[in-house]
Amino acid sequence: MCSSARLAAGLLFVALLAPAAASAIQHSGSPQSQSHEYEAYLVTYGPGEIYWQRFGHNAIWLKEPARGLDHSFNFGFFDLQQENFLLRFVQGRMLYFSLARPVAHEMAYYEQHKRSIRAQRLDLDPAQYARLRDHLLEQVRPENRDYLYDYYLDNCSTRLRDALDVALQGALATEFKAQTASLNFRDHTRRSTAEEYWYYLGLELALGMPIDRPVNRWQEMFLPAVLADALSEFTLRGPEGATALVSGNRVLFQSPSAPPDELPPMVWPRYLLLSLSLLALGWLAARALGPVLVEGYTLAWMLIAGTLGMAMVAVWLWTDHHAANPNANLLLLNPMMVLALVPALRKAAAGVIAVGLAGAAVVLAMPDWQYTTDVFALLAPLNAVSAYRLWKSKAPAKRVIRDW
Repeated sequence: MCSSARLAAGLLFVALLAPAAASAIQHSGSPQSQSHEYEAYLVTYGPGEIYWQRFGHNAIWLKEPARGLDHSFNFGFFDLQQENFLLRFVQGRMLYFSLARPVAHEMAYYEQHKRSIRAQRLDLDPAQYARLRDHLLEQVRPENRDYLYDYYLDNCSTRLRDALDVALQGALATEFKAQTASLNFRDHTRRSTAEEYWYYLGLELALGMPIDRPVNRWQEMFLPAVLADALSEFTLRGPEGATALVSGNRVLFQSPSAPPDELPPMVWPRYLLLSLSLLALGWLAARALGPVLVEGYTLAWMLIAGTLGMAMVAVWLWTDHHAANPNANLLLLNPMMVLALVPALRKAAAGVIAVGLAGAAVVLAMPDWQYTTDVFALLAPLNAVSAYRLWKSKAPAKRVIRDW
């Protein structure tokens, strides 16, 4: 949900920043009282065309000429060359890191990729700005920059949210933790990825019940655009009354791509169409080539579905992908479906499938449980037909050995 960069580029930007950052840390303290001597912006980058860019990205931009600061503080980097990268990815233990780099370089990158750039000026007093600056400079130090990434709970956007809360001494959390969000994690995931047919389906299969729970607006700020909108309405309360945190809002670059819908669209018919199309192809093949092919298709689907179920159980038991478990989709992708590969156990496999279908239908009817409509539309027809074929299949004849 955050953007990535090549390690070489990251090291270059660290080198460019090092003198300014060192100076800022050595001379910590509040900036001068005149607001024009420092500026702070929340910069929000819109979604890109590539599937992993669909959630957008963000950064905090600090300008303080006296300290040589004109840098973007960004928490969305990872290194493909890090030790055991693939193993960490599978385990859900990916290391991301923070980096400060010159704003001109960063904005040129996003403009080149035709992603919108929105800058909101933050009306911080000298003490608030100093807390924000010192916190961010501390976060990009080599010994502090790495963190264990979590899609929803600890990502590039939540790190900026927390930094701003440090600057405001907890006022942001106090305000938004008390407000219930209108959309939960799954709603935002669905609306952000609905245009990506297979990516959307993969996420719907893999993500489980934890992302269907109600969240508050503080948690909802895992999404960069939500953080930007929340700050636009946030007011600071002081002795002289309430003042808006955001004093300016500029679009520095407008993407030609339309932003995602505000609500998740209804896309389950396209997956039902896929399922019915596969069944129609199987029926036509059976008409042309005979029932043996149908049996082969059925067993192949049992192997695929059971293997996917085993992978989901492994993710549940042995990884840190907390958003993936528990997962009601195991009702439709039960590892025990591989029993169908044993001729004598095919009726038992049909029973497993039937129970799973009934359970999935119950989940589907419970609006406060896991959203499974898209997955049900795809898998239920395939499983129902497979269960019927397995139940109707004849048990293998017993071999009779006669003693002459």
